[in-house]
Amino acid sequence: MSLTLSLARGAVTSPFKRPGRPGATLPAGRLRLPAAPLVPGRLAAYRTICGFPATGPLPVTYPHVLAFPLAMRLMTRRDFPLPVTGLVHTWIEITAHRTLRPEDLLELAVYAEELSPHRRGTEVTVATEARLAGELVWESRSGYLSRHSTRTETAAPSAAPPESAPALPALADWRLPGDLGRRYAAASGDRNPIHLHPLTARLFGFPRAIAHGMWTVARCLAETPGPATLRTVRADFRAPVLLPGTVTYASDGTTFELRGGEHGERLHLTGTTG
Repeated sequence: MSLTLSLARGAVTSPFKRPGRPGATLPAGRLRLPAAPLVPGRLAAYRTICGFPATGPLPVTYPHVLAFPLAMRLMTRRDFPLPVTGLVHTWIEITAHRTLRPEDLLELAVYAEELSPHRRGTEVTVATEARLAGELVWESRSGYLSRHSTRTETAAPSAAPPESAPALPALADWRLPGDLGRRYAAASGDRNPIHLHPLTARLFGFPRAIAHGMWTVARCLAETPGPATLRTVRADFRAPVLLPGTVTYASDGTTFELRGGEHGERLHLTGTTG
């Protein structure tokens, strides 16, 4: 099934799904894509929009983009318990077991790992694996939140406010245009309506379109010294970045964050690398 058909099916079936219903289960098994050459133009567009070098190793976030059609097929299946429309990416962990090259023929697999209550709804963990000639070379886990008002006794308690930490050195201010979501969607294939237009974003409770979480983390990683040598990444998406807008990138080399607001009081993204 094509990505366009998956998106269309998700839009049709989402209104009939009821997140948070008792006894909900996840689809079993894995969805797979066989090894195939990368599309050079799409990779070039991704490098440009995220700020990665035009040549060299594959960006550490790019296997996530390659596997996105699989993730959409998974999350639009009839037996997937959450409506895909309006799902919000909340966190991602990436482990790169080796440096990948654009010429590598990656075999991809995606599966649903866990469904858990969240203080704002229900969260699903989706795992992605990339293999090269059968060897596991890259893997990730991502959290996606379906926001709803259902509350259960098993819902995870709200996290305690984090202790104050020394401010990271501010390194750059980025002015983000209103069409950033559409441009990243064209490069990545992620056309969730909350990222595309103010009108479609308002349907899901956002005053304007918001930047893709994976764009924010990729843009930060592109600024990391030696991005091609990254082996582990953990990023948490704290608050949406409204478009257009201005954000401040800060980092001490292994920890990074994006902040917004007149005085940098709004924390959008936190992350660590290794």
